[in-house]
Amino acid sequence: MTASHDLLVIANRLPVSAEEHADGTTAWNRSPGGLVSALEPVLREHDAVWIGWSGRFAPDPYSTEDLGRELEPLPDDVGPCALSEVELGRDELEGFYEGFSNSTIWPLYHDAIATPVYHRHHWEPYVAVNRRFARRAAELAAEGATVWVHDYQLQLVPQMLREMRPDLRIGFFLHIPFPPEELFLQLPWRKQIIEGLLGSDLVGFHTPGGAANFLRITGRLLGLDFDETGVDVPDSSRASGVRRVTVGAFPISIDTREYDAMARTAEIHDRAIEIREKLGNPRWVILGVDRLDYTKGIDVRLKAFTELLEGGTIEPGEAVFVQIATPSRENVEDYQRLRDEIELMVGRALGDHGLIGAPPIQYLHQPFDRETLVSFYLAADVMLVTPYRDGMNLVCKEYVASRTDGTGALVLSEFAGAAVELTDAFLVNPYDAEGVKQALVDAMRDDPADLSMRMKAMREHLFEHDVARWAASFLDALEESEQNR
Repeated sequence: MTASHDLLVIANRLPVSAEEHADGTTAWNRSPGGLVSALEPVLREHDAVWIGWSGRFAPDPYSTEDLGRELEPLPDDVGPCALSEVELGRDELEGFYEGFSNSTIWPLYHDAIATPVYHRHHWEPYVAVNRRFARRAAELAAEGATVWVHDYQLQLVPQMLREMRPDLRIGFFLHIPFPPEELFLQLPWRKQIIEGLLGSDLVGFHTPGGAANFLRITGRLLGLDFDETGVDVPDSSRASGVRRVTVGAFPISIDTREYDAMARTAEIHDRAIEIREKLGNPRWVILGVDRLDYTKGIDVRLKAFTELLEGGTIEPGEAVFVQIATPSRENVEDYQRLRDEIELMVGRALGDHGLIGAPPIQYLHQPFDRETLVSFYLAADVMLVTPYRDGMNLVCKEYVASRTDGTGALVLSEFAGAAVELTDAFLVNPYDAEGVKQALVDAMRDDPADLSMRMKAMREHLFEHDVARWAASFLDALEESEQNR
């Protein structure tokens, strides 16, 4: 590939994943996901390239000077645009991804629900891998190209890339929460992270709160002038002596119409009926769908439902709680411990309250495709989304988009980014077990007319604010910020 691309997307993972076979051949599988769906129309309008890791490993030790190899040959119908692979060795992945990204940044940015780990030997590969991504982008970008960097694994890329290619228009979007200063300031490399992000022309967050946290921390750590829309960064190459970095909130969404269309198909309707039948056709089906992660609050909803059974508010056989917990980071100790705790809670609840042929809880520790998930959304009378902290949470939006008949109820944590938008949900504090119990009861027993009104309002919002609007609003703001810099 030559330096000819006018739009570059940089993310930790490519929109395809590699499956290497014993005979030395590689199969490429399209990765599902909202980001790919959001950007695909934009990518097809440009000479675009997506830079990321494929999931296959380079030999260790891997030289940080090697810019990797391109994914060739690739089937034409696999990627939404040209693809460029940045390679990682196994040891390198442990430090960059499992170490600094997921043992330091992830827990810190999620309110330190689990204790962050601060190790220099994790920071060093994080820097090295970020530099490799930046070098690849500098190599492939046309003069004045637009570069969109995504998420917490690549927070140093904007500054590194600007030093290499000051002609580029650079945007960064964080897909997880950005913490308040009393938490962020724990980070030994706090200035480096902030300076890395300030290499952007536009820094985007899910919520105004995240943007405000970033601006306050920037002012405190670097002493820079800022207002509610951005910050002025010293730049001696400009006549004004400063470069304006715009900061704002861009709440990500889903392809609302796609979920609505799936939910209207006869096949998915039949699957939903079958699910309810297999659950014993209870009066209420309550659903949770999450990655198995300590941020998601799976424990609090299990506790709330179990206590409603214990108190007699819900009779066994009257309601069934289905918890889908997609396997996640199973080689990490915190996640192994969480799985053990959840399975112990489920086992106790089944032993104490189960009836022959009518277990009150169905726990499914396995992944499902989108069509099957939509069938579960249709089958569920109540959706429980109770994260202790979440940047957005798209599951709740998928549920609302799938409720084509306007029925159903959403119980939503006020600490999910989606709570800023879906104000007609039953909003709860996930740390308040009694409050979660009451919201669940209210959602089950509320007047159908009120439930319908709530769902109608949430669906109208999602149809107006879908994923295409999110992508367009960010790229429009990036273009405007570059014009005004």
